[in-house]
Amino acid sequence: MKHNLLIVFALLFLAFLFPHEIIAQSPSIEKIEKKNNAKSSKAKISVVADELSKSLDENNESNIASNYEKLANEFLGKGDNAKAEEYFKKALASYTKLKLTDDKTRVTRSLAKVQESQKDYKSAISNYEVAGSMAEDKSLEKINTNDANRLRSSASPVAQESYVNSNIELLKKEKKSDEVSDAYVKKAENSLQQKKKEVAIESYNQALAYAKGKPAKIIKINNEIAKVYASDNQFDKAIGISEKLLADAKTKQDFTTQIKQLQSLSGLYFQKEEPNKAVDALKEAFALALQKGNSAEAKTSLTALTQYYNKKGNNKESLALYDQFVQNFDQLIHSDTTLIDAKTFQVSEDKIRQLEKEKSLKDELISRKNTFNYFLLGSIGLLLLFFVWIVKSFFAIKTKNKEIALQSLRREMNPHFIFNSLNSVNQFISENKELEANKYLTSYSTLMRNTMENSNKDFVSLDNELEQLKKYLELEHLRFQDKFDFKISVDPELDAERTMVPNMIMQPHLENAIWHGLRYLDTKGLLLLKVELISGKVVIRIEDNGIGLAKSQELKTANQKVHESRGMSNTKERISLLNELYKQHISFIIFEKTVPERGTIVEISCPLIDKIR
Repeated sequence: MKHNLLIVFALLFLAFLFPHEIIAQSPSIEKIEKKNNAKSSKAKISVVADELSKSLDENNESNIASNYEKLANEFLGKGDNAKAEEYFKKALASYTKLKLTDDKTRVTRSLAKVQESQKDYKSAISNYEVAGSMAEDKSLEKINTNDANRLRSSASPVAQESYVNSNIELLKKEKKSDEVSDAYVKKAENSLQQKKKEVAIESYNQALAYAKGKPAKIIKINNEIAKVYASDNQFDKAIGISEKLLADAKTKQDFTTQIKQLQSLSGLYFQKEEPNKAVDALKEAFALALQKGNSAEAKTSLTALTQYYNKKGNNKESLALYDQFVQNFDQLIHSDTTLIDAKTFQVSEDKIRQLEKEKSLKDELISRKNTFNYFLLGSIGLLLLFFVWIVKSFFAIKTKNKEIALQSLRREMNPHFIFNSLNSVNQFISENKELEANKYLTSYSTLMRNTMENSNKDFVSLDNELEQLKKYLELEHLRFQDKFDFKISVDPELDAERTMVPNMIMQPHLENAIWHGLRYLDTKGLLLLKVELISGKVVIRIEDNGIGLAKSQELKTANQKVHESRGMSNTKERISLLNELYKQHISFIIFEKTVPERGTIVEISCPLIDKIR
């Protein structure tokens, strides 16, 4: 008989030590899970786990971060700080990826608190500091800094007290009731370190005042108060608190709290040296745990009872309890929802791990794809920039070529002008007209100097151009004074100093009028240069009453025909280049007067320009 009881004892001991393994090996576990899931909803922690799985499957980073944080808080509420830390870290990583500063600050503080609860002070201090540095609110920054400094001052409870008090005031201003409650708990713990039990109890009561709506926290704080009373041998007060908590749990039908409070009462009765009451409380806790299918608490109660009976040498009672446990074992396992919830969550967590791996691979693929896309876009951008540079260079070269061509055409303007001028000087000298030759040469040199100064300009002011043309006409008139007179008129509405016209565009036509029209007249002719503002355009009119185009062609030598033809084409080419380079609309026409009038008219029309780039 004793041998059989020892075998049972060993089996039960193994069952208590390795409950998950035994359950995992049970062939009916799936049936049990289905049955329990059909009868009741899954635990909240499993619901959050399912939500997390869904967000991971959808790769929704915002929901992933939020669900990691929710799951961490659920584990924190269950007292599983290691799991809470794990999921707070994951939430922090997701919020960091999303660049959500406020969320990062909040989770970093939560992570520091859970690390502190596990006595990982180095990590906690670091995270409190990080949370403080990220906080945009100055009060929150100070709160985190105080917590970091409080942990650094662990060897000095007095120094810690000032940081706790500072945080209590700051958290009250921020209206963070839950954190105010936690801060008062810290103050109570600090007071206990300083052997100030009354101050500790007062702080715990303050913590209770700010813990409204948090039943689990209220129970925990009350139990801490009971411990303080018990440590001061005020067992009646401690027992009174536990009994009140037990009564409240019975009213709310909170069986888990009932069991725990019965166990707490048992401990208090043992301390008070009332073992019978202690044993009664443990037996009640054990019976309730068996009835409600809470194997973990049944084990705790049974272990405490057997330890007491073994110490007293009452093996009979111990064996009776084990016998009771064995008889209810199957029912206990079948009805223990906590085991099923744990198994269910284990399945969910395995799924989460798998989805996390898949997400990591997806993120890596997306990262590689983005890197390739950025490289491709960068390459295309560089090619486009290179293409734009080539196009710009091409147009710059083309523009430069046009400018060179335009400059070349300007310098080509009527080389006969120089030759004829020198011939005129030579003629004056040969006729002993030194005064006329000297006067002509002086005017000629002035004209040439001004012409050279403007040689690199495509446009000059109308005033400047007319001054040059007047000097040129005076020189020609000095030579052919018996052949023509000239007249220059400018529209009074034009500002000659501001209005810009093409450089040396009129001179070739004035020269043609003199040399191929007026000098062949038997009588004195007239050369008119008129500049008018018509419909917003500057119209330049060169008119003569010479022999006309047709008669002039008859009298020309072959060399003169080539010269005049080149002069016309030069003008047209220059106007075409000016229009391309400056996006203007300059036009040129030449026609002969109709009978009975004789002569030629040249009209050059250009936009009213007062500034050139």
